[in-house]
Amino acid sequence: MILIDVHDVTLRHARGEVLSKVSLTVSSGDRLGVVGHNGAGKSTLLGIATGDITPDSGIVRKEGGVQVATLPQRPVFDDVTALEAVGDSWEAAAVLDRLGLGHRTGDRVQVMSGGEQRRVALARALVAPSDLLVLDEPTNHLDIDAIDWLEERLRNFKGGLLCVSHDRHLLDAITTRILEVDAGNLYMHDGGYRAYLDGREARVDASDKAETVRKNLARREKEWLLRGAPARTSKSKARIRTAEAIQESGIKRGLRDEGLALHSTTPRLGNTVIELSNVRVEIGDRVLVEDFTIELDPRERLGIVGPNGTGKSTLLDTIALRREPAAGTVRHGSTVQLSYFDQLGRTLDPSKNVIEMFTGGNRDADWRDKALLERFWFDAATQHSPIDQLSGGERRRLQLVLTLAEEPNVLLLDEPTNDLDLDTLRALEDFLEDFPGAIVAVSHDRAFLERVVDDVIVVDESTRVGRVPGGFGAWLEARRQNRRRGHASTRSTDEAPSSTKPAAVRHKDAGGASKSTLRHRLKETEKLIKKADKSVTALTNQLANATDHSTMASLGTELHTAQAALDALEEQWMETSLELEEG
Repeated sequence: MILIDVHDVTLRHARGEVLSKVSLTVSSGDRLGVVGHNGAGKSTLLGIATGDITPDSGIVRKEGGVQVATLPQRPVFDDVTALEAVGDSWEAAAVLDRLGLGHRTGDRVQVMSGGEQRRVALARALVAPSDLLVLDEPTNHLDIDAIDWLEERLRNFKGGLLCVSHDRHLLDAITTRILEVDAGNLYMHDGGYRAYLDGREARVDASDKAETVRKNLARREKEWLLRGAPARTSKSKARIRTAEAIQESGIKRGLRDEGLALHSTTPRLGNTVIELSNVRVEIGDRVLVEDFTIELDPRERLGIVGPNGTGKSTLLDTIALRREPAAGTVRHGSTVQLSYFDQLGRTLDPSKNVIEMFTGGNRDADWRDKALLERFWFDAATQHSPIDQLSGGERRRLQLVLTLAEEPNVLLLDEPTNDLDLDTLRALEDFLEDFPGAIVAVSHDRAFLERVVDDVIVVDESTRVGRVPGGFGAWLEARRQNRRRGHASTRSTDEAPSSTKPAAVRHKDAGGASKSTLRHRLKETEKLIKKADKSVTALTNQLANATDHSTMASLGTELHTAQAALDALEEQWMETSLELEEG
């Protein structure tokens, strides 16, 4: 049955046509993911489909009796409690609890934060009887547990689904077709997110510089996706980098060169970056983090993960010296130049255009200003667009680029993927891969964490914070196992509660090596992996620059041997890590 039919619709705004004579039919059982860059018209298309926005021309039909539940970008509420807004039923209470608001069901929605209001609106849409769910960025402001739960719920939803999302895991798990909005047109791709990458690559015009960059980013991400979860762990990144480098070895100038050029003026970091010693973080009388000690490396790639409300952003504020610790010390090295991209973003002056935000109106834009803007999809025309004509996503993207333009050598990122489109996410991840300084990122975006960070620390109800062996992938799998066993604990797998496994009896597991031996073995293997990774990288670079055929053949043999050694070490690391988790 046809649920909604959009026919020959056009919508214009001050910058031109947003949608140009587009048509879309959504039928029962359709599961459509909607993608496109910020400002392309994704949310506008959803608003037209649901009747909230009237197009300048064209026809929108909804089948009689069809029930549509929506999550808009900016939900509106009456003066009601969260439970009253959702439906005041057992299911409403259960869904609010799953979305991390079980303790807020009696609170007035209008006094909640924007992120909490979005979660109430999502719960309202999920609980409402519906033949069609229309969701605009449903994973924004959700933690990883809630995203996992939402993914399962949407998989089991029997009605039609129309969903704008930048969450690549979610798109691949719940959609059967991807609808791409680009330059006022709609393009349908059969299959999930991976199929969309194939379809988009096939239609991109290679002569267009900006589109070529996007195609390369999409191709590289497709290769990353196809390797599967084990190959996407932080310890397997070397083999992915090697494959990409070999593929691109014949290219003397391209995406990677542009990235390095943009980083050429980044100030060099000294050995001392940021050190936290015995830090305690508090809000009021509540202790969030206790006795936390860490030293950041000049090439740190650290993720901060954990449930909503446990203090991740507060810890990041403490690291940035925006907030004084309740106890302990935070020290920044003398060479640190820090930029912080927080959830609010910097204030944008509506009287300026995009390029004036870079220059302050006091100088001409230089090559780096323009190159950085173009890399994040602000083309020559958009650079002169007034701020007040930018979409919400475009403003968020501009706030990000202004942060990167400060030429920091330490980047602190708090939920950087919220409200960013997929092209910008790929550009950001590629920019961060080449970034020569240290990165600390709070994020719930699983794909972003898998691609960007090497290690994670977990901030949870236990107040004990430390690096998790195996990084994000190991922590996420352990957390899922704990939930399957019915446990609420968010501790890493090598930190069992003392009440159930005292330190005095943790020294040895029956029939296997002790945990301390396994941890030592893990650390030694990690050292060998780093050394082998450097060898592979050096040989890859030599091969990329070689022109003589005999030299290339010799280097290719050496690279094959070095890669085999690295692969063996990574397998050894995985086996030891699994043994440690199961112990």
